[in-house]
Amino acid sequence: MLTLDKDSSTSLTEQIVAGVAQRIGRGLLPAGSRLPSVRALAKTLGVSPFTVAEAYNRLSAQGWIAAKPARGYYVLAKSRPVAAPALRAPVDEAWLIRRVYEDEALTLPAGGGWLPGDWLYEEGVRGALRQLARGPAERLVRYGHPQGLTALREHLEWQLALRGIEAPAAQIVLTHGASQGLDLAIRLIARPGDAVLVETPGYSNLLTALRHHGVRLLPVPRTAAGPDPEVLATLAELHRPVAFFTNTQLHNPTGTRTSPATAFRLLQLAERFDFTIVEDDPFAELAMPSGPTLASLDALKRVIYLGSFSKTISPALRVGFLAANPNTVAAASQLKMAGGLTSSLLNEAATLAIVTDGHYRAHLERLRESLAEAQRRVADALEALGWRVFHRPSGGLFLWAAAPEGIDSKTLTDAAAKAGIALAPGAFYQCEENPEPGWFRFNVAWSLDARLFDFLADHAPR
Repeated sequence: MLTLDKDSSTSLTEQIVAGVAQRIGRGLLPAGSRLPSVRALAKTLGVSPFTVAEAYNRLSAQGWIAAKPARGYYVLAKSRPVAAPALRAPVDEAWLIRRVYEDEALTLPAGGGWLPGDWLYEEGVRGALRQLARGPAERLVRYGHPQGLTALREHLEWQLALRGIEAPAAQIVLTHGASQGLDLAIRLIARPGDAVLVETPGYSNLLTALRHHGVRLLPVPRTAAGPDPEVLATLAELHRPVAFFTNTQLHNPTGTRTSPATAFRLLQLAERFDFTIVEDDPFAELAMPSGPTLASLDALKRVIYLGSFSKTISPALRVGFLAANPNTVAAASQLKMAGGLTSSLLNEAATLAIVTDGHYRAHLERLRESLAEAQRRVADALEALGWRVFHRPSGGLFLWAAAPEGIDSKTLTDAAAKAGIALAPGAFYQCEENPEPGWFRFNVAWSLDARLFDFLADHAPR
């Protein structure tokens, strides 16, 4: 017999689902047994038939029970099948991209690219979804605008203006995260065989996407002041690239920022050698104070500017954007529609509700302060173990550090994986034929965990 707590914060529907599933899993309701009818169970529990019907629908969707026409609901199985543990593949680039997301044994993603759930804005997401559920049905059941929700693009117009970027809503395309924005930019600019400038170290997923697109990668070293403009000038003169991909603020993976002088020089070189700059800036809201952007200095003439809400609200929303000149935006919108129609109107409406909520700014302030403190503590802890920190960022997610001499990157990464820790070795972020060994990217929010430093201490050179 189920017992419901009507004072609990857990809904009655969820209590019924959990109670029935538990009884099936324990074998108290054998496979093939018939459940009480909706009305009978509702009367027994003293709840509405609608509550029981919704619970049965959820149990059906989860594979616990099935409805037989004119006969009622029956238990499908004694328990859910337990998947055999997956064999862990050798640590390589594909492992980083896939395993760090799907392997539940890796409980500490110290090299991951996202924030822990309790650092994100779960409360805001829940509130936005409740608001949408009470609002007009059209946002729940139809396709969106090809360029994305107009009201959110208008909000972005105002937000970008605060960063010095003049981008009317008509020059903004909402995307399925910043990743789709990068994919659109790659396909708009480059053809297989073209030369493309990239930073080294640089964003690993971008390097992978470019390789799959068949372009030639020209690595530009990343310094504490941004990409090395002299190396870039030499490569541009020799190879005539079609594009340069860069992070200007809180660079992934080094955490550095591009200085005003370097930014100005990059735009001069883009003009001189006639290439497009793709400025990927997903961490802009975490950068305080905000630094200069190439898009603001260039007025979006030859810069494509990308952003995202995944790093500050939730990666589950998958909402990003691309801002560019009118011709590029028109082409990007057409390419977006050809590849997947519109982006999610529901997610975009939820994002708009969150960023226009008065509590969102307070969340950002807390997040910036927490990341700044985490940067300091993780850098101190690594240096105490003999690691060399490339640069001490004032905020953001990432820290770039080299292991003490005598430590092999692959051996350390494999050992960490066996201990449930996902490290991110530097080879994933470097595209030279012989990348400099020993470097790792650390996500400071996850790296505060004592398990990481106990592991690193145990594997320090003796």
